[in-house]
Amino acid sequence: MLDGLRQFIADIVSPGADTDMSFDDTGYLLAATALLVHVVSLDGEPSAIEKRKLHSLIESRFKLDPGKADHLIAQATRAEGEAVDLYHFTSVIMRSVNEEGRLRIIEMMWELVYADGEVSEFEDNVVWRAADLLGVSSRDRIDLKRKVAEQRRPGSSVSKTADAET
Repeated sequence: MLDGLRQFIADIVSPGADTDMSFDDTGYLLAATALLVHVVSLDGEPSAIEKRKLHSLIESRFKLDPGKADHLIAQATRAEGEAVDLYHFTSVIMRSVNEEGRLRIIEMMWELVYADGEVSEFEDNVVWRAADLLGVSSRDRIDLKRKVAEQRRPGSSVSKTADAET
C-alpha cells in the first residue's frame, strides 16, 4: 500500500516519467494485455506453458513482433501489479474497442485459463467479472468458454490446430 502511495506521489512530482503507462483511448492494447497478465498470474507464478500462450496470443491477435510483444507484456505486468481492480483496464477497453473486439479479449482470457489444462474458481470468476465489465453477455461468455474448452479437448481436430499455433 505504501509503495502505491509512493508511486502516486512520484507520478505527481515527476509526471511523464513513464509515458508508456498512460491509459488514454489508444491504451487499449496495454489494458487488454494487463487483463491477460492478471489471468495467468492468479494462481501464482505463471507456468512456462501459460507464458508461451500469453506471448503467442499477444503476437498473433495484436499482430506484434516478438520484441514489441515482450515490451507490451512487461508494461502490462507493471500496470497489473499496480491496479486495484479490473475496472481500471475494462473502462479503457470499453471506450476504445467494439463488441467484436471485446468478445475476442474474453476468448483470449479463456484460452489462457485453459492453457494449463485446469480451470480454477478464481480464474472462472475473473473472466466472469471482466466479461460483465466489458458488456459481454453471460450467454456469450459461456459460449466462448465452451468453444475454447472444445478446442483444448485432446483428440479434437481443433485442438491439434490450436496447439500448432502455440
